[in-house]
Amino acid sequence: MGSEGPKCVTIHVTGFKKFQGVAENPTETIVSNLKNFVEKRGLPIGLTLGSCTVLETAGDGALPLLYKIMESGISKENNSSNEQIVWLHLGVNSGALKFAIERQAMNEATFRCPDELGWQPQQLPIVLADGGTSRTRETSCSTESILQFLKKKGYDVTISDDAGRFVCNYVYYHSLRFAEQKGHKSLFVHVPLFSRIDEVTQMQFVAALLDAIASTC
Repeated sequence: MGSEGPKCVTIHVTGFKKFQGVAENPTETIVSNLKNFVEKRGLPIGLTLGSCTVLETAGDGALPLLYKIMESGISKENNSSNEQIVWLHLGVNSGALKFAIERQAMNEATFRCPDELGWQPQQLPIVLADGGTSRTRETSCSTESILQFLKKKGYDVTISDDAGRFVCNYVYYHSLRFAEQKGHKSLFVHVPLFSRIDEVTQMQFVAALLDAIASTC
């Protein structure tokens, strides 16, 4: 295995559209503009930015597109045993003042309000086959290393063990499960509103986040 050379890292990124209480989701803007931003800025050798997709802020409603892009990531890149595929999901925490790296997701869907397709589950397992709602799945990314990398860049970041029970957690749980099955990695990061941390800073943060993930894989 050691003779294969350094791993190439491909990071696919998702964000979300608007939802109740958040008319303009910063992650939609970030993900929509990310390719142009990193093309101008440049990426480290060995790091590739893959797909950038904006998901509907819906539980089951987001899954067809989510699984379509994840399966697409496999079909394009499964020929390279030297490639690490990472799924990076961005969501907004409208009450946050800093960025939060989510260490895990819970197998529980309890939506505080209906999602954008009108679904509002309460205390339901996200994946029934995984057992009860107390089941957790943890990212295989080195959250502590990513945290230190970003802090050295001057960003106000924390590690969180609770991604909520809304759509962010719902998507993250599915992604972690898929990633574990396929040998990929998955990570969810919550960002504040642009009114708390401006758009330019957030774009720079996500670009630094890509570097952090690639350097710690």
